Formats: sequence, structure tokens, C-alpha cells
Amino acid sequence: MSSERRKSSIKEISPIDVYMLLPKTNCKECGEENCMAYATKLVNHEVTLEQCAPLLKDENQKTYSELWEMLRPPIREVTIGSGERSIRVGGKHVMYRHEFTYANPTAIAIDITDEMTEQELLDRVQKTQQFEYEYIGSTLRLNMLAIRSVSGDPAKFADTVKKVVQNTRLPLVFCSFDPTILEAGLMAAPKERPLLYAATKDNWKEMAELALMYNCPLAIFAPNDLKLLRSLSKTLFAYGVEDLLLDPGTLPGAGFGDMISNLTMIRRAAAKKGDSIFGYPIIGTPITAWIQSADAQKKVAEWNEAWLAATLINRYADLLILHSVEGWVLLPNVVLRQNIYTDPRKPVAVDPGLRVIGEPNAGSPVMFTTNFALTYYTVASDIESAGIDSYLIVVDSEGIAVDCAVAGRKLTAEKVAEALKEAQVDTKVKHKKLIIPGKAARLSGEIEEASGWEVMVGPRDSSDIPRYLDEKWTKS
Repeated sequence: MSSERRKSSIKEISPIDVYMLLPKTNCKECGEENCMAYATKLVNHEVTLEQCAPLLKDENQKTYSELWEMLRPPIREVTIGSGERSIRVGGKHVMYRHEFTYANPTAIAIDITDEMTEQELLDRVQKTQQFEYEYIGSTLRLNMLAIRSVSGDPAKFADTVKKVVQNTRLPLVFCSFDPTILEAGLMAAPKERPLLYAATKDNWKEMAELALMYNCPLAIFAPNDLKLLRSLSKTLFAYGVEDLLLDPGTLPGAGFGDMISNLTMIRRAAAKKGDSIFGYPIIGTPITAWIQSADAQKKVAEWNEAWLAATLINRYADLLILHSVEGWVLLPNVVLRQNIYTDPRKPVAVDPGLRVIGEPNAGSPVMFTTNFALTYYTVASDIESAGIDSYLIVVDSEGIAVDCAVAGRKLTAEKVAEALKEAQVDTKVKHKKLIIPGKAARLSGEIEEASGWEVMVGPRDSSDIPRYLDEKWTKS
């Protein structure tokens, strides 16, 4: 593989350039109508090269390689773990998310040390695995475990690795600057393909040998020294280690400004200038906040770790190592991560259609909302938490909230009438009364004409639905 990556950014790749290299058979085996449509989706990374069957034939191997080289991201995608126990980091095409959707959300690892008791170890594994939060239709989770050598004893580290592997399916990070300790861990779990953390100017050769021998990705640690980080990256790549992560140092104290500058310069060099030496995922260690806050209270250390993690997620980190397992530290960061890694070009939407909430009967209320995910989940949650048995029709508004959809004619009386018809809700209730969102009140007359249903204008905020039904529905 060439050590120089392509200089152009994702925005400079034309679908025509991709189309000219495709077989042009229009065979539709990729699931698209023609090769041009497939080329367009390839540029937008909505499909993969492997979906083109003719391209996978032996005679097209050279063309496949050329397309792969053209489309690959300037930030290398690195896989940590193996099989089901794997996660991908990096793989980004741009510096800013508004330019192109970020790929591979920041992986969050929780640390375990080789001096913890077995019960402490199992508790942290369990808390990491069981952390889940439902957010706008997605389940937010933690991703990894980082096993740190605190004892300096290879045997204790190997024993800790064995216990962790026996109790989790999460991918792992092995943390030590001593190659002997990491080798003991690798011998204890030779098939796990963990991330090795970390190579330095003093141990890089031994670390490189381990990474090559066990086919593991390797992190480079050069705190606040981009010149050294660059030198180590270039040297390790030349040595044969291709799956690298870069740690320029997480500096929560006086070095905070330097940290932000370093992170920005690394990502800018790769994404804007095509610099292959810095074209690797970035690793951040908010856990260092505990060192900086050693003399402070636990809550202070947790607070410092929380805001530091948020800063790193915002500032290009592809993998984080944290210590706290408190919900108030983790939850804001997994929500922030989800928001940043949501495609800004596409509204977050749910499928339209009928939702049955609780156990409605023929006299239960019928309501509707739009398919903007945040609106839908808020409305559904308010209805469910109030214990209201009802029918909720989700109208396709192209993923736009009620007031904006009404203003932009994405929500019309005709769409509501069509949704009512498709839901066949008239076969489920004896009445023909439809409660509409208060923000869609201006459509009430049009909806009555288009659907033949009596329209009741509901509250503007779904939290008022229980009170509204108590006052209006029982009297209607």
C-alpha cells in the first residue's frame, strides 16, 4: 500500500469519476436502478463496493482496487477486536460534520486495573455491559473495556485479562508501556486482537513486534509533541504496522489549550491536506482527570472527566478511555456522541403508520403526530407514561416537526386523510373523531373535508394530553 493518501477530499470526488470505472452493465444486482445511481450512492457512502457483483470478478480486481483507493477516507478505519468482539474507529472523510456525515461514533472504553479484586472487576464489567439508554429510537451503549497494568506484574495482568475475557464480549484495550506485560496479556488471550496502548519513543520497536506478531492495532503516545508523534507514526508504518491510533496527550490542566490545538492540527493535516502520516484515528484519555484531581473529592474528578470527555468527542477523538461508571458522567456524553454522529443531511425520522398504545378499544381516542423522531418519541412517551389506551397515527412529514411541516406543506390535510385510510382505524373504533396537534390547528377544517372525520384540536404540547383528554374526551 502506498504511504501517501489521496490529496482530494470527499467533496471533490464526482459520481462521474466513479461511474467511469464501474462495469456499466446496469445489472441492478447492487439494488440500484443503474450504475450511475450506484456511483452516486458510492460517493455518498450509502452503499459499498462489495454490492457490485461484476466488480468482484477476478478480471475486475485492478478496477476494484482503483475504486477502493479513490473512495477510502483520509482517516484510516481501524478495527479493534475480532469477529463479534470488534468495533471500528476512524474512517472519517472530513474535518467537520456539516461537510459529510461522520462515520463510526467515538468508542467509549471503561478501565479495569489488575489490582482490583475479582468482585470489583466483575462489577465494572457488568456495569459497562448493562449501560443502555433509549434515545430517539436508538439504544446508546458503552463499547469497550481498557485493562490497565497498575501492578507492573505480567502474571497479574495476564490473570486479569483471562477473567475479563471470560465475562464479556466487548473488545479490549491493553494498557501498559511495558511490552513484557502486554505480551503476557496477549498470550492469555491470543485471539482477541486488542488495541495495544501504547508505543513511545522508548519502546516502539518492541511494541511494533507485538502488534505484527498478534495482528493487533497499536496506539502511539507522544504527549504534547506532534513532531515526535509524526516521527513515530512514519516509523511504525514503515516497519509494517498499518493499524495505528494517535494519542497526542490529554491535558486537562494548564496544557488544555495545547491539547485542543494539537487535536485540531492532526485532523486538519489529514482531512484537509491529505497527510497520511497523521491520517489515523485519535485516542483520548479523559481518565487523566483523576490524576489531575488526585487531591480533590471524587465528584470533582468525575466532573472534570465528564467535561473533558465531551471536549474530546467534539474535538475529533475516535476512542476514549474513562474511569467513572456514574450515569451522570456517561449519559451526557453518549447523547452528545449520538447527536454529533447523526447524519445532518437527513432528518431523524421513524416509519409512518399506526401505533397501538396500551390496550385501546372501540371508544379510545385517535390522535396523530409527524414522523420526526424526536416529536414521535416525545408524544408516544407522554401518552404511555399517562397510561392512555389509544391509537396514534404517524403521518409522513419527511422527518419534520409539526409546526415546520405545516408551514412547509410537508404536512397537509391530504396526507393526514391518506394516513387515516391506510391505518384503517375506522374499523377499530366506533367514533370518527381525530385529535390533532395544537400546532396543526390551521389544518383542522381542511382535514375534516379531506377525511370526513370530526377534528378536535389538541394541546400544543403533548405533556398536556392527559389533562386535555380528561376535560374534552369524556365529554365528547
